[in-house]
Amino acid sequence: MMNHKLTIALSKGRILDDTLPLLKAAGIEPLEDVRTSRKLIFPTNHENVQVVVIRATDVPTYVSHGAADMGISGKDVLMEYGDEDLYEPLDLQIATCRLMTAGMVGVPEPKGRLKVATKFVNIAKRYYAERGVQVDIIKLYGGMELAPIMNLADRIVDIVDTGNTLKANGLEPKEMIAPISSRLVVAKAAMKMKHATIQPLIERLAAAVEQRNG
Repeated sequence: MMNHKLTIALSKGRILDDTLPLLKAAGIEPLEDVRTSRKLIFPTNHENVQVVVIRATDVPTYVSHGAADMGISGKDVLMEYGDEDLYEPLDLQIATCRLMTAGMVGVPEPKGRLKVATKFVNIAKRYYAERGVQVDIIKLYGGMELAPIMNLADRIVDIVDTGNTLKANGLEPKEMIAPISSRLVVAKAAMKMKHATIQPLIERLAAAVEQRNG
């Protein structure tokens, strides 16, 4: 029966490429290539385990509402969308990067209200409120680096990996908000109802992470 199945929500993109080898090391393999198929739900080599592949920003929603029992999500997404209904038992230490503020090279933070462009609206509000800085948040969905160049914003809040894109556009990272990596999240209800299935999987994934980094 469907409700006895364990459903794992996986994030599309870079996180997926890093996740599949960890799942394989933990003994779970989708029965077809999830990266090339147009399907969204995939059976695995375990009859009672299936995976769904969805947008990274949707993973916490699927898990917290019980549509998936567990999922793999970047810490940036969890910080932005909240994770009150989720356990976060494991840092998978994949897709690592930094969440930072950035601005034009050599340009100091202006006095008074700060204009900040970002897709991480909630994180930016919390970060600047904790620093006692008044900000106007401008929500963008991509191409953050353009905002300071075009005088739309004084600062951006964005994910920084190598920093090459910032550099190429005359920007530099300023303050680190948080180190980011992908986390295993589990619905609190699922942890109670399916503990006997979920706990061994957490332990196998933890071992796979340790082996990968060993």
